[in-house]
Amino acid sequence: MTGAGVRPGVSHGATDELGVKAVADVHPLYDFNATILHLLGIDHTRLTFRHNGFDRRLTDVHGSVIRPILA
Repeated sequence: MTGAGVRPGVSHGATDELGVKAVADVHPLYDFNATILHLLGIDHTRLTFRHNGFDRRLTDVHGSVIRPILA
């Protein structure tokens, strides 16, 4: 991620020696979505959409903003 409130030049997390698997500071896709929504000024805990008659959240109940990468 670059720009739009993300600290420049930051490297977050680590992979194994071959770069195949994340081993430190692993974040699920929910956290990535929550961070993007936060940078857009949208509260991910309040954003809902109607699907099959139920209100759903893009980040489900799991997402949290990845604060160490924010400027």
